[in-house]
Amino acid sequence: MAIATHERVSGRTAAAPRGPRSGRRGSVGPTVAVAQAFLVLWAVVSILPLVWAVVSAFKSDPEIVADAWSLPGALRWENFARAWETASIGTYFGNTVVVVGGGVALTLLLSSMGAYIFARFEFRLKNALYYFFIAGMTFPVFMALVPLFFVVQNLGLGNSLAGLILVYTAYSLPFSMFFLVAFFRTLPEEVAEAAKLDGCGEARIFFRVMLPLARPGLISVGIFNFIGQWNQYLIPLVLVSDDDKFVLSQGLANLAVEQGYAGDRSGLFAGLTIAMAPILIVYALLQGRIQAGMTAGALK
Repeated sequence: MAIATHERVSGRTAAAPRGPRSGRRGSVGPTVAVAQAFLVLWAVVSILPLVWAVVSAFKSDPEIVADAWSLPGALRWENFARAWETASIGTYFGNTVVVVGGGVALTLLLSSMGAYIFARFEFRLKNALYYFFIAGMTFPVFMALVPLFFVVQNLGLGNSLAGLILVYTAYSLPFSMFFLVAFFRTLPEEVAEAAKLDGCGEARIFFRVMLPLARPGLISVGIFNFIGQWNQYLIPLVLVSDDDKFVLSQGLANLAVEQGYAGDRSGLFAGLTIAMAPILIVYALLQGRIQAGMTAGALK
């Protein structure tokens, strides 16, 4: 009886500290609460202008002037049709799709090839060349606009979509190289060695073996480049002057500022919504892929 009583008392004594420890783990400290409140405030500040622009796109001009924060009396889809056709948003949207599509594809091809070489091979001046590429991330693009304009003009690519594609690609290469070099270093070398024993050359190993393995990283860097190139404004502003070759950011700014958009406020908000839609859709559908690509290297 004394032994059993001692065991029960010992059990209670041993189990007693568990409550406070688990409580401390579940509690939220003041620092965490402040950080969460700041993130919620930042989310509201970021999302509210987007919601306001989308809601205003369905309102009439008198409704926007009378009360900018009111809900629309009816969903006026004709605002989008008018912006697409009358305001040439359709032309700007098509130009943007061509430029960004070509820029992202060419960026992924060149950066993946270069990153694979830097990650898998040893050669003279490797580190110097690598840091030369990476240094491009520290160079502000606005400082290169004037010499960039003359370089593109001398190449015969001025005022053209092809010139924008090449410049977008060059602008996006440093970050893409930096991201993909780190990713390729995490891929197993045994797979490449096995393919080499089967008689595959380096080009086939890259395109048939290593590139598919790097798909999470390619998707992540592709999304980042898509967002950055879609929102680009300074580069097309300097390199393109013909109205029929404007991209969305340039065309909307021209319509809203230079031409005044003829007082068509609802059409302007509709155009802004059309410009925002692809980015929001891509991010909403592929945000899981972004997180997977960012963490794949660490998990491997």
